[in-house]
Amino acid sequence: MSVEERDRAESVVTRAPGAVPLLGHALTLWRDPLKFVQSLRGHGDVVRVDLGRLPVYVATTPELVHEITVTQARSFEKGRFFDRLRPLAGNGLANADGELHRRHRRMVQPMFSKERIHTYSHTMRRNAEAMADSWAPGTVVDIQQAMAEYAIETLADTMFSTEMGMPAVEAVRKNLPVLLKNLLIRAASPKFLDRLPIRANRDFDRAATQLRSVIDEVVAQARRDGQTDRSDLLTLLLAAQDEDSGQGLTDTEVRDELSTVMFAGAETTASALAWAFHELVARPDIEEQIVAEIRSVVGEGAVTIADVPRLTSIRRVLDEVLRLHGVTLLMRRTTVPVQLGRHRLPAGTEVAFSLYAMHRDPAVYENAASFDPDRWLPERRAAVARHAYIPFGAGNRKCIGDQFVWTEATIAVATVLQRWKLSPAPGHTPKEVASAVVHADRIPMTVSPRD
Repeated sequence: MSVEERDRAESVVTRAPGAVPLLGHALTLWRDPLKFVQSLRGHGDVVRVDLGRLPVYVATTPELVHEITVTQARSFEKGRFFDRLRPLAGNGLANADGELHRRHRRMVQPMFSKERIHTYSHTMRRNAEAMADSWAPGTVVDIQQAMAEYAIETLADTMFSTEMGMPAVEAVRKNLPVLLKNLLIRAASPKFLDRLPIRANRDFDRAATQLRSVIDEVVAQARRDGQTDRSDLLTLLLAAQDEDSGQGLTDTEVRDELSTVMFAGAETTASALAWAFHELVARPDIEEQIVAEIRSVVGEGAVTIADVPRLTSIRRVLDEVLRLHGVTLLMRRTTVPVQLGRHRLPAGTEVAFSLYAMHRDPAVYENAASFDPDRWLPERRAAVARHAYIPFGAGNRKCIGDQFVWTEATIAVATVLQRWKLSPAPGHTPKEVASAVVHADRIPMTVSPRD
């Protein structure tokens, strides 16, 4: 973007208060990112935020976010946020643009089909049962940590189903939590800060390098092995072929897609589950409703994928926690001049939006900060415009694994509540932590057998 073009954009877009020399708004974003992104709607429908010396234009209304993600999606490419994630996800679906994204999405989509998720559900159920079996009456469990371990374990098991994949499974367990912890800070920081020898940089770089290296080795070994009779994600990616060209994915492309699934899926599932259990403690009426539904639908047996669509109370709870604790920040970059509401943005402009802030907009949601699963009852859900609730994104960039997450989370909630009643352990009030998705710092809970 030229200086003249930037000046024209700046002349009509309000700049958020609080910028400082060199860092811009980055310092404010680091200190309290959730408060900051929510404050922007008070300054206009499009607000300028500076990350270092880079201006970013933040859309604050559902209508403009819909323009970016759906109506004018072809006028945008993945922006700076995703450029900064390439050490982790390479050119996987989260980062790819244009024809590369379309080709990879066509090839990866069948791996999240209804039939494949049915296969994965056996692993989800087995891991949920193992987690519930590992708890003892009266013990205190950090639910945030337990759900993170469950989500990572399930992803690892569905990606690598044989002993050959064990090094990658161990690398996922060790390194993915480190990467998720530093993800948002890394993505939103001015690039010159990458070179500072601070612990966050060292930890992120080390974890990304180790994880990619181990997955590279496992992919290469699986390619040499040549077996095609397994249903894990690695095997399916190696066998995938583009329907037009007949070409498959390279080893690097397979690695990048596996990495993308890991960082996109693990934190979303873990966060949704942990917040669900936390919020239900304060609403025993809703918990009782869910438990009654589990007994009616599932009985005393194992929770299966056939039960998932009938556990509608759990779905409403998950809808609500994903609304309240969603994606902190996403970015795009204009590839041509774009008219965004009243504002004309030239090609090369960085544009951002926060699903967390959008889903808490009091102009859209009644009692927006309150946990109210009943807002998703059919008679009330119609009051919320479809484009105003997009926990997994929208348009051709909508998360490809959303049904995987819904299934995994529903099975886990039902399995736990079928066996255990959770109550808050004294001494700690959970706090929101901004990462790619907003998760809790800790949620210590005492587990007791359910009558």
